[in-house]
Amino acid sequence: MKKLSKIVLAGTLISLLAFFAGCSKKEAAAPSSGTSNVDYASVELGKTGTDINTTIKLMTHRTDMLQDTYSGVTFAKYLAEFNKVYPNIKVEIEGITDYASTALLRLQGGDWGDIMMIPDVDKKELKNYFLSFGKLATMEKLIKFPTNWEYDGQVYGIPSTGNAQGVLYNKKVFKDAGISKLPKTPDEFIADLKLIKEKTNAIPLYTNYAAGWTMGAWDAYLGGSATGDANYMNNVLLHTKDPFKNYEDGTHAYAVYKVLYDAAANGLIEDDYTTTDWEGCKGMINRGEIGTMVLGSWAFTQMQGAGPNPDDIGYMSFPITVNGKQYASAGPDYCFGVNTKASDANKMAAVIFIKWFTEKSGFAYNEGGIPISANDNEYPAAYAAFSENNVDFVADAPAAAGESDLFNDLNSESELNINAGGNLKVQEIIEHAANGTKSFDDIMASWNEAWSNAQTSEAVEIKY
Repeated sequence: MKKLSKIVLAGTLISLLAFFAGCSKKEAAAPSSGTSNVDYASVELGKTGTDINTTIKLMTHRTDMLQDTYSGVTFAKYLAEFNKVYPNIKVEIEGITDYASTALLRLQGGDWGDIMMIPDVDKKELKNYFLSFGKLATMEKLIKFPTNWEYDGQVYGIPSTGNAQGVLYNKKVFKDAGISKLPKTPDEFIADLKLIKEKTNAIPLYTNYAAGWTMGAWDAYLGGSATGDANYMNNVLLHTKDPFKNYEDGTHAYAVYKVLYDAAANGLIEDDYTTTDWEGCKGMINRGEIGTMVLGSWAFTQMQGAGPNPDDIGYMSFPITVNGKQYASAGPDYCFGVNTKASDANKMAAVIFIKWFTEKSGFAYNEGGIPISANDNEYPAAYAAFSENNVDFVADAPAAAGESDLFNDLNSESELNINAGGNLKVQEIIEHAANGTKSFDDIMASWNEAWSNAQTSEAVEIKY
């Protein structure tokens, strides 16, 4: 285990939105109280709740962990360890394949049990569905990324693990291509992709176009990775005129998406991007048939476990350098939420399980993730290159007072859906680049226009 370089903060430590959430906004069915009657901070594992005898239900997106064939630690193994401490709290787990959309429908219908991974709901609706774990001022001392699902000073979601945003790569492919140093700028990255195409049989950059959500995942690099600024996503971006313009220094959103455009325009992606295979690509990169994929660190262990060459899988920061230094956006994966309508016993049992899972199970480390306990600074091998290159994690700072809903409003008005299922806009980058139907600058100009119109509609003050 390696200790990583510091996490950059601005105010309280928080996160990016979950990368996979792609649901439209929904209104709550009926108001109810989300005020906690379970004090997360006071729960002592192995002591609190040992007299509880109940069964709770968890709904999750991790269907792979329900299979005996899963290469990592299965849910069954975690539950066996949990029951050594709490033998009378049974946890039933339901896996949902199309989680992002199905979970939102189940949430509104009320048929989901006691714990779920929180889908894409408006923050102002959190209290209608979920228990508060406590005040932000308290929770930020206990967990990393507490404000991803925070509203009005209350924390409604506990991250299952943390992710950094970077690039998966095959070390052997890089070596065979003659690449001895990891790229730190967009130009260096494109040059390396060209070397991979010239000197190996690997696909330089596998886009995973057909999966959809893997395209929206490119949005996750716009904050810390592209700017080094913890305030950018929830504050600066909202008040910036033309945020997709060319800053001409290889930074900001323009530089992120141009990497994808240039790769597609230069034939450095799949021969037929419409037929990509998400499950199949895991074995492909393990076998050296793919050079790079732009995905969060959560994918690292999946690629390692997909074939006979786990040591060939590497993970590096996104190739952008800000004033001579590299950064990586960091935030939580899906977060646990507890049903505010559950019985008192089940609420307590659910909070106990979540606290055990994040503090004692080793899940984050096993999955190649960032540990969630505020006091745990041991990181898995996935982050070795980050440590060696002194890359700092950047967690997004919260929105300014009174602007908690502004990002969602601008996203909806502009229809860009940044970090909220904006898959189509990124897919269109590949389409236009590969087919030569629209220049990259024209694409960015249309996004700037949509964002500016949304700012005008929402009467946003332009500050930058």
